[in-house]
Amino acid sequence: MTRTLFAGGSVFDGTGSDPAPADVLVEDGLVVNVGSGFEADDVVDCAGATVLPGLIDSHVHVLFSGINVLRMMQTPFSYPFYEAVHNLRTTLDTGITTVRDASGADLGVAQALRDGLIAGPRMQISISMVSQTGGHGDGWQPCGAVMPLLVPHPGRPSTIVDGAEEMRRVVRELVRAGADVIKVATSGGVLSPRDDPRHGHFRDAEIAVLVEEATAAGLFVMAHAQATDGIKVAIRNGIRSIEHGIYLDDQAIEMMLAAGTWLVPTLSAPRAVLSMADSGVPMPAAVISKARMVLESHDDSVSRAIAAGVKIAMGTDSGVGPHGDNLGELGLMVDLGMTAAQAWRASTASAAELLGIQEEFGTLEPGKRADVLVLEGSTSDLADLRDRVRAVYQDGVLVAGDRSGNPRVQAGN
Repeated sequence: MTRTLFAGGSVFDGTGSDPAPADVLVEDGLVVNVGSGFEADDVVDCAGATVLPGLIDSHVHVLFSGINVLRMMQTPFSYPFYEAVHNLRTTLDTGITTVRDASGADLGVAQALRDGLIAGPRMQISISMVSQTGGHGDGWQPCGAVMPLLVPHPGRPSTIVDGAEEMRRVVRELVRAGADVIKVATSGGVLSPRDDPRHGHFRDAEIAVLVEEATAAGLFVMAHAQATDGIKVAIRNGIRSIEHGIYLDDQAIEMMLAAGTWLVPTLSAPRAVLSMADSGVPMPAAVISKARMVLESHDDSVSRAIAAGVKIAMGTDSGVGPHGDNLGELGLMVDLGMTAAQAWRASTASAAELLGIQEEFGTLEPGKRADVLVLEGSTSDLADLRDRVRAVYQDGVLVAGDRSGNPRVQAGN
């Protein structure tokens, strides 16, 4: 077997150790050792660069390319699947080797990746978000029309439910459809037309059944949870991660610490909505108003969660904003109190733990799969990260960038 050596750079291994000069030895798709004095058949020159584990984005939407409802209404049904091919490639080019799709991608997209028909990050899929009537996933409009962001089809069941028994049925349908994780909206949101992000959705009995059925199938649950009450109902009933967490109060933070609940902040999301509005993308006035309303509270909540020691994994909500800008989330987390090292760990080992894949991914340690990012410069510098991606490897195979020693200008710029 060919032994490949990533030599001459600094290594951020994701374990919590400080970056340090070292080489990474890879054989047969696995990390063999990290250190020095190794012999190899193939040497990748990493001088002037940092070698990291492949990055993980815990919250993306690969079938979305910005939220423009008028454009979506004029888009052929199958077109987003072809957009997904482009979005996955762009995401891989930016150093993200694993993602968790937070609704949209179905089993066909995931299988095409797994079979090597298309290039992109490894992917866990939730297929479609479970929502109550009038909730974040309900596309009903005051005119009487229903304009969902995601149209149900044979691989993506309708997931508007009310009551515990409907909840049980729809979770089983998602499991049948191939979901790797279950997503539920326990509050209103920004982009949905007829709800309020400050209002909690679903009652304890409904969420308890959802978690019970997901657990029976061996799946974790992620909650779109912005409202304080929606966050707390998710924590009380054993949901693994709070997505967004806009209105965290002190009690909710204490509950997360006690339960070990994860937070995926998606700080990029409201900023992306406001950026689209400023650029002229047609949006309802209520959506723009909600995006402006939540921004300050979102930053404050995440800052307090960081300070308190809540477990945090990186997630961007890419698809709401542009794919390929994922690494901007690290700087936003640092702005709210993380160190650069903590932000990188949130994007590697911590995200792998959240997704339940820490035995294979998230760190550069012997026996782990060799998903590797070669990044020009130091991890302490978070400027222009996308343009500093030199090369990306999955299972030790070059999948993006090159070996020239020069950072690659990413596709999609």
